[in-house]
Amino acid sequence: MRLAITGGYVVPVDGEPIEGGTVLVEDGRIAAVGPADEVAVPADAEVVDAAGQWVLPGFVEAHGHVGVCEEGEGWAGEDTNEMTDPVGARLRALDGINPADVGFVDALAGGVTTVVVKPGSGNPIGGRTVAVKCWGRTVDDMLIRETSVKSALGENPKRVYGNKDKTPSTRLGVAAIIRDALTKAEDYRARRDHARAENKPFDRDTTMETLTSVLDGELPWCQHSHRADDIATAIRLSEEFGYRLILNHGTEAHLLADLIAEKRIPVITGPLIVGRSKVEVRQRTFRNPGILDRAGVKMALTTDHPVVPINFLVHQATFAVKDGLDRTSALRAITRNPAEIMGLDDRVGALRPGLDADVVLWSGDPLDVMSRAMRVFVSGREVYHFDTERGEGVVVNPFYREG
Repeated sequence: MRLAITGGYVVPVDGEPIEGGTVLVEDGRIAAVGPADEVAVPADAEVVDAAGQWVLPGFVEAHGHVGVCEEGEGWAGEDTNEMTDPVGARLRALDGINPADVGFVDALAGGVTTVVVKPGSGNPIGGRTVAVKCWGRTVDDMLIRETSVKSALGENPKRVYGNKDKTPSTRLGVAAIIRDALTKAEDYRARRDHARAENKPFDRDTTMETLTSVLDGELPWCQHSHRADDIATAIRLSEEFGYRLILNHGTEAHLLADLIAEKRIPVITGPLIVGRSKVEVRQRTFRNPGILDRAGVKMALTTDHPVVPINFLVHQATFAVKDGLDRTSALRAITRNPAEIMGLDDRVGALRPGLDADVVLWSGDPLDVMSRAMRVFVSGREVYHFDTERGEGVVVNPFYREG
């Protein structure tokens, strides 16, 4: 199938905006992007007239709980945290995602087409994260790939297990749980590799297998950490064991921006549109993204949905610009940067030939709070449009198949 989106103000993110540009789609992938006189539209292509609209790649939410924390479902739809085991490395967000969660509809309405779903922050080690598209019948249809392992420092795990009168109930205990698990994984890897070399049987352990993937650099470590001292602990642990660290939240990351930049550690920061609900977020400021960006930190924004509704991802970028974040950097913080940080930039994050055709047509500049997503394409298929007469968004039902 061929699709040509023509006449819009095309913002590829990877390059300069194109007035009256064309985005050509073939078989769900972007085939060409450029000025109208440089991109030939095949005679058999379906043409979408985007005149007067902005054309951007679908946004990427790098840290959310869509599908595992179902809205309006209470305990029945709450699968974010398996808070019965502080070491949950074997747990997979993939196994708990419900594609029917209304959060995916909200995502499309906000121009978000990809979300990295993460187990929550109740455990020192929460489990494997996964990147999915925001439309599909089963999570397997939506799957891009598993992306990282989620871990948490700070108040959440010490509160959860402290209330159970179990370790960890302090920051010391949280760090110790993580360190002990990774040490056991080092020992497990040595025994496993020795058994393989000797061609001997070996009892596999799914928790240890996941952690060895972290130690081997196959999966990065997404570290929930708000306070500066927790960020320092995150860095210390990563250097002790040599894994790839991604800071998540980083509420006080602006206090260590130069150190984080020097160590080339990316930060997924947010949520921003929240109150100071606990001690470790007292330093929350909309200035944080701009400070990190100017220091040279690769930075992405997150809603931490449902903490902030996922359709407000772009509004967080707007507020960050208001408080000093460069405008171009703000768009990158919800497109290219999260894709690169989470290892998805071969699929999403820009309008570039070869990438998935996740394209959103906006009524105007998406950083203007009055603009809205008018049409959303996922892998070249239109899955959402805003009905101006009814004044509401309409999503193609992925569960319905004609015939």
